[in-house]
This record gives sequence, structure tokens and C-alpha cells, in this order.
Amino acid sequence: MLAEQKHWSNRLFNTINYSLLILVSVVTIVPFLYIVAVSFAAPAEVAKGGLLLFPTEFTLGAYKYIFSTDTMFKGIGISIYVTVVGTFINLVLTSLTAYPLAKPGLRGRRLFMLMILVTMLFSGGIIPTYFVVKAFGMINTYWSLMVPTAISAFNLIVLKNFFQQIPDSLEDSAKIDGAGDLGVLFRIVLPLSMPAMATFGLFYAVGHWNTFFNAVMYINDSEKFPVQVILRQIVLLSQDQIGDTTSQQDPTDYLPQTIRMASIVVATLPIVLVYPFLQKHFAKGVLLGSVKG
Repeated sequence: MLAEQKHWSNRLFNTINYSLLILVSVVTIVPFLYIVAVSFAAPAEVAKGGLLLFPTEFTLGAYKYIFSTDTMFKGIGISIYVTVVGTFINLVLTSLTAYPLAKPGLRGRRLFMLMILVTMLFSGGIIPTYFVVKAFGMINTYWSLMVPTAISAFNLIVLKNFFQQIPDSLEDSAKIDGAGDLGVLFRIVLPLSMPAMATFGLFYAVGHWNTFFNAVMYINDSEKFPVQVILRQIVLLSQDQIGDTTSQQDPTDYLPQTIRMASIVVATLPIVLVYPFLQKHFAKGVLLGSVKG
């Protein structure tokens, strides 16, 4: 009797659990399907309103409008450069800072940690940050998109906790063989920390790819705009041109909503394509670095 009750309770739990997971999945996936469907739908079909998940009339008009000039390709190239180089700088500086802080024997360790924690609660503000960037001569350069956000305090603390879980015996063995601190870090610690590095690399990469506010603040030359700023300009320009269009045959005669959705797809697709390759490291890296304080 007890076994039968346990069997039914397990079935009830599984049913409720699967139902909730399916509901959450639907709520998560439907908005993405709507965005993609609207970006490929004809303006007349979008104008009807309602929830559009599968367009009946397929068109690439919005994407042709977005890629009608070389500006978009240049912006994508700039964003790729900033994302790759910026993420590399992030990981190197975060690792070089987290590794010594993971050592209990470091002098002033508590003071350094206190200074890092303060930055999570307080910031200098937009104007002081702008003056700092300007004082270092980074205005209108790509460095302004990478250096001010070189280290995330949260990622640094979690990575420090991850390093603390690596057995000291491995590092001691490497030092007996003649390796220095940097040799131990790059040959022993970092290869064992690939799940955490992949996780934080994804965090940093998404931040660089989506950078918008810093580009608007620090970049004055339109030739150096990343893709997010260009997409915003395209959406605003499309609205103005559509409002002034009188001919139904004009190539810019699209609904602003279709161009807006196509812009979202273009901005999101690269990260969506990269994420599956890092997914297996994602949860493991965060959890392992969060267990120990």
C-alpha cells in the first residue's frame, strides 16, 4: 500500500513538474517565434495584428533594407572585434586579479576585497567616468568600449572562489618542478578552470556585443559605431522614411515593426549561435564558483 502511494505521488509530482516546465518553455519560446515570424512576414500580414507565429507570405524585405548599405557589415565587424578583444582582456585581467586574491597569505587581501565589494554598491557616476575615459585619451577609440568594463566585480569574486577550490597540492607540485606563479596560473589553474572561464567569457561577450550606451557616450565618429548603435539608427531612419513614403512601390515601404524585429534578430543571432557551444560549461562554472565563500 505504501509503495502504491509513493508511486502515485511520484507520478503526480512528475506530471506537475513537466506541466510547469512546458508552460515556462512556451512562455519563453513564443516571443522569439513572434519576433522571427514578424521579421519575415509581409507588412500587410503584420498590419492585421494578433499573434503571428508562422507567416503565410514570406519576404526578406526587412533584411534587405537593413543590409542595403555596407554600414551594417562594418558595424558587425566592429562589434565582433570589440567582443573578441574585449572578452580576451576581461578574462586575462579578471584571472590575474582573482588568482592572488584566492591566496590566504596575500598581504592586504581583506582590504583589496573590501575595495572590490564597494564598487558593487557605489559608482562614480556617468560624468566622472566620462572624464576618466577622456583623461586617458580613449574618447572616440575602441578602447573606450573595452577598458572601462575590463573587470566585473561579481565575476571576479566568483572566479576567486573557483580558484580556491583547486587543491594546493597541484600548485605545490608545479612549483617544485620550477614553475613560477604565472606558470602555475596559465599551465595548471586556468586549464582546470575552463568551465568557469567559458561561463564568464560568455557573460563578458554578451555585454560587449550588446554595448550601446558606452558607444553613444564615447564614440563620436559614425564610422566606428558598433552594430547596436547602427541598428538603432536604421530603426529611426526607417520610421522617418516610411512616414514620408507616398508610393506603394518604394523599397522602404515596410512597416516599422518588421524592420524593428529584423534588427532584433540580427543583433541576437550571433550570441544565440555561440551559446550552444558553451552551454555544457555554463551551469557547472557558476555553481562550482559559488559553493565556497
